[in-house]
Amino acid sequence: MLTRPQILALIPHQGTMCLIDDVTAWSVADITCGASSHLSPENPLRRNGRLGAICGIEYGLQAAALHGALVQGVARPGAVVTTGDGVADAPAPPGSGFLAALRDVTLHVDRLDDQRFGVLRVTAQAELQAASGAIYRFLIASEAGAPLVEGRGTIAFAAGSA
Repeated sequence: MLTRPQILALIPHQGTMCLIDDVTAWSVADITCGASSHLSPENPLRRNGRLGAICGIEYGLQAAALHGALVQGVARPGAVVTTGDGVADAPAPPGSGFLAALRDVTLHVDRLDDQRFGVLRVTAQAELQAASGAIYRFLIASEAGAPLVEGRGTIAFAAGSA
């Protein structure tokens, strides 16, 4: 549904820090993404040659940021986003936000860089969206659907950015 270049136009995470490869489905309530960056030796979250499961939080929150941008119809400054008919839309500036809280985080595995997981399925579901921030429930699962990391994140928007 959305490719990596389209994703890069929508979120501030660029280069290898953009962990999401594609969006397979989204609605006003949720988003489902695919990611294979957990297997890359260049993953910027790797430490001492491994990618700890705690890094799954970043995958979930990037999916939430992407969902928020899609719902609000925003893009990075200077980015050009095209609609399905190939017509370029003039992007609006994105709202900037920061992680304010994490709740109910469960790590079902010790690390994410296991090839047996295949392509990660990253989902984020909006529980609350307001001018001041948002709350998302996220789940990172293996390609087969086994839960790897899950939790809830509260994002606060900078004043005047929403």
